[in-house]
Amino acid sequence: MNIELIPAIDIIDGKCVRLTKGDYDRKTVYNEDPVAQAKEFEQLGFKRLHVVDLDGAKSKHIVNDTVLKAITANTNLIVDFGGGIKSDEDIEIAFDAGAAMVTAGSIAVTDPELFLSWLERFGAERMILGADVRNGKISINGWKEDSSEDLLSFLAKYTDAGVTNVLCTEISKDGTMQGPAIDMYKQVMARYPQLHLIASGGIGSNSDIIALDRAGIPATVFGKAWYEGKINLRGLGI
Repeated sequence: MNIELIPAIDIIDGKCVRLTKGDYDRKTVYNEDPVAQAKEFEQLGFKRLHVVDLDGAKSKHIVNDTVLKAITANTNLIVDFGGGIKSDEDIEIAFDAGAAMVTAGSIAVTDPELFLSWLERFGAERMILGADVRNGKISINGWKEDSSEDLLSFLAKYTDAGVTNVLCTEISKDGTMQGPAIDMYKQVMARYPQLHLIASGGIGSNSDIIALDRAGIPATVFGKAWYEGKINLRGLGI
């Protein structure tokens, strides 16, 4: 397989949780200790980890940086961190806490100049553009609001500016384990083949990952399917 596999840890109140379709009222706690969960992923051979500060996304500023710092201090995982990154102070806190990369989405909609300043300051290799999609539009602020930005035009603006990493989530599929939005990802890759596109949302089985790999999608993030025991690494030849 060529696809990069990236497990996810979403954090609320310092705990490892998953939501369904971004609904904070539909929350399941899978591990009280995110650091222990991160260590488990590392022991299984994963190199990357996607960490989302859901409290931060809701509060519009970074909240769980202490959890991030504990994960990066106790593992060698390459951690990308997102959720509530809205200011220079937020992004500096994230990098100081050990994030190798930062995912920023809402700010790229609400304050493009600030996002572009981060792209120039930290480099394209350390910045991931978050493109969270609902009904074809980019959603912001912990998926609480929909913007007027269309996915492809949103990506065009930032690929032209040098973005190379994009995390794209289909919100209607997130946490459902009913299959990823493969056609949407194929459309993105056909338009922007240079992107390191990370598909997120809907992964429910090994077959979903295999389908993304066959479609030429470079990477995928998964969470609930892993915690529910629906993904088997041996079945993926790993």
